[in-house]
Amino acid sequence: MAFITATWNPLGEAFYRKTELYEMHWTMKDALRDCLVAAAPYGGPIALLREPHRRSPSSRPQLEIYSASGVAVTSFPWKSGPVVHLGWTVSDELLCIQEDGSVLIYDLFGSFKRHFSMGQEVVQSQVLEAKVFHSPYGTGVAIVTGSSRFTLATNIDDLKLRRLPEVPGLQGKPSCWVVLTQDRQTKVLLSNGPELYILDNTSCTAVCPPGLSPQSGGIVHMCVSFSYKYLALFTDTGQLWTGTSNLQEKLSEVDTNMLTPPKQMVWCRRPKSQQPSVVLLWDRLLMVAGVCCDTIQFPMEDQCVLVGELDGVRVISSTNQELLQEVPLVCQDIFKIASMAPGALLLEAHREYEKSSQKADEYLREIKEQSMLGEAVRQCVEAAGHEYDTNIQKSLLRAASFGKCFLTDFSPDPFVTICRELRVLNAIRDSSVGLPLTHTQFKHMTLQVLIDRLVYRQFYPLAMEICRYLKIPEYQGISRVLKHWASCKVQQKDLSDEAIARAVCLKVGDSPGVSYSHIAAKAYECGRTELAIKLLDFEARSGEQVPLLLKMKRSHLALSKAVESGDTDLVYTVVTYLKNEMNRGDFFMTLRNQPVALSLYRQFCKLQEQDTLKDLYNQDDDHQELANYYVAASYREQRLESRLSVLQTAVDEYNKAKNEFAAKATEDEMRLLRLQRKLDDEKGAGLLGLTLQETMEALLALGLHKQTDQLYRDFRVPDKRYWWLKLKSLAEREDWEELEKFSKSKKSPIGYLPFVEVCTKRNNKYEAKKYIPKVAPEQKVRAHLAVSDLEGAADAAIERKNDSEMGAVLSRCSASDRLLIERLNRARASAAKK
Repeated sequence: MAFITATWNPLGEAFYRKTELYEMHWTMKDALRDCLVAAAPYGGPIALLREPHRRSPSSRPQLEIYSASGVAVTSFPWKSGPVVHLGWTVSDELLCIQEDGSVLIYDLFGSFKRHFSMGQEVVQSQVLEAKVFHSPYGTGVAIVTGSSRFTLATNIDDLKLRRLPEVPGLQGKPSCWVVLTQDRQTKVLLSNGPELYILDNTSCTAVCPPGLSPQSGGIVHMCVSFSYKYLALFTDTGQLWTGTSNLQEKLSEVDTNMLTPPKQMVWCRRPKSQQPSVVLLWDRLLMVAGVCCDTIQFPMEDQCVLVGELDGVRVISSTNQELLQEVPLVCQDIFKIASMAPGALLLEAHREYEKSSQKADEYLREIKEQSMLGEAVRQCVEAAGHEYDTNIQKSLLRAASFGKCFLTDFSPDPFVTICRELRVLNAIRDSSVGLPLTHTQFKHMTLQVLIDRLVYRQFYPLAMEICRYLKIPEYQGISRVLKHWASCKVQQKDLSDEAIARAVCLKVGDSPGVSYSHIAAKAYECGRTELAIKLLDFEARSGEQVPLLLKMKRSHLALSKAVESGDTDLVYTVVTYLKNEMNRGDFFMTLRNQPVALSLYRQFCKLQEQDTLKDLYNQDDDHQELANYYVAASYREQRLESRLSVLQTAVDEYNKAKNEFAAKATEDEMRLLRLQRKLDDEKGAGLLGLTLQETMEALLALGLHKQTDQLYRDFRVPDKRYWWLKLKSLAEREDWEELEKFSKSKKSPIGYLPFVEVCTKRNNKYEAKKYIPKVAPEQKVRAHLAVSDLEGAADAAIERKNDSEMGAVLSRCSASDRLLIERLNRARASAAKK
């Protein structure tokens, strides 16, 4: 396949080739003359500003944006100030730097995004030159002003302007300058005649490139490599010096025999290459100068623009676009004339196999004898990735597939991967798409970024097809594409809201990772509120619906959605928003139409806003709840008169609510309070605020039995409750005499076993025994056991002939109670016979 090497040009130990990428689709009347041109790396778009210095209001400069293949994307007349420089960000946004220091940012389709200024002092001194650069921090802008001062912004998304120190003796703009990124610091390297300076944040330092002879003259052009590791300097005597960007090491010095400075100078270096080179462009000449002190020269018929890439240089003219790059080593090994590399032999073996020639076997044997068949397959697979021509790709992959058949332990993964990736690359390289990525660029860019770029260019079907083909997880692939598609769809002004909502729902469906609220937010930003509401109906998560509805001032709908969700926190969020946005009356009326929200708000008010709760009840004429509110409020009053007044209000509200029981209970509370105040005044008992039972207990504890009996009668305390209360109180005071009197006052409604139990609890069995005779027969066994009277308990159990009671007594007997045990056993046996 010697014809492949026909376009190769040797440069030292390396070879360089120019591969045609596209015949440009644009039509250029005056080629690229009198144009500001900016082309983004990684096969990015091209921006042209025709006649940028034209200032006639009737005939404005035209800003045009094309894909890399020259397909028009957009164009519009430039109505702002004079433009000094054009550049692209890492996310393919166009930066237009004006003379007054303003930087205008447009998207790929010419829509204005935002702007920023490089400083107020620039407005007066004007921008003489500007550069757009890429650093680890993002996309940056550097300018030099009419006052010979440099200003840097290392990241336009987090704008922090840095004004660099003055350069001694510099008048106007320097001869040439570049931006360097070293050790996470951004610096400016500039030439002022024969002097070379480095500007950083704090200092201006004179430097001298190692090995550059004094006779070389002044530096008139310079460029830095794609990775910022290498630097090239061109002098007015035609010398080209190359070295590292930190000016510590010299690579080469080449005499170009050209005295005029080149229009452009760009590094051409393949990653991991040991033979970097610099491409220089004059009006009619393209020169490649390498570290070997040799050059390659290409005559140019048309004006061109150079675009530095990761692994080469794109050469753009008015008619076509080419990729100039160093031929990868693996391609050299396979295609070099008379090559005996394993890959070359395998490719030749496959060609002979297709001719049905026995030479195929001879080539295979030769590779196998060297045990290099695996290496041959690997070379063919790798070389296929570096080739742009699909026919060469197929030849190499078929040869690799052929060699793979004779290997038993060869992993097919690299072969399958390169086939898939080449299919994707060939699809995006098509001129209708216009992304001429090399395989090296694709691997460096990553698949996710490629999908993002296709989506950004609105190639949605292709992006989705690639996601499916490469089996990218849905939430990372198709869902992301659909999300962006839907966000663009809602901006189409020629379709009705209903049509767009239906189309989005049909296309997006239930795709994971796609939020209808996000799409609705885009619609709202475009001024299509009704469309946003229709889209929100498809959103399953109320937590996503409600915030956007509130933002759109659709508070009633937001409240309904929050209530339907059953999420109380969401309801509280909406209610709080409504409360802050509406007047009090409208707010209460809105809540009345949503019982759930009203109920939750009442709960909130009970804990946080008591006064608001009263207003709610008043507006609803809810006398029952209003009365309850006054009862609760009365306990917050410190003065008795205030408390009684509030309770009286509660009584009135209960009467309005026709709740007689509650009204009577409240009146009793008021009566109790008055009695407590009276007793406090008379006895100093400290009763105010206690409950009725607590009051009676306190009185009994103080020995005020008459007052206790008075409360018992006045408040109709149930007999059993009163007897229990007095019994416990007297036992706690150990007032046994009063307890005995109390037991004889009248027949006990609670029986006499409790008297026995409270006495034994106080370890007074003597008193307890006084009440046993009065205990009911069915409780006598328990009473006797309570005072440890086993004989009495046995007599009572035998008398009642109750087996369970006799068993209870037996369980309390010890071994010394042998006679009692025998007696109980005989009684149980006798009872059992009957």
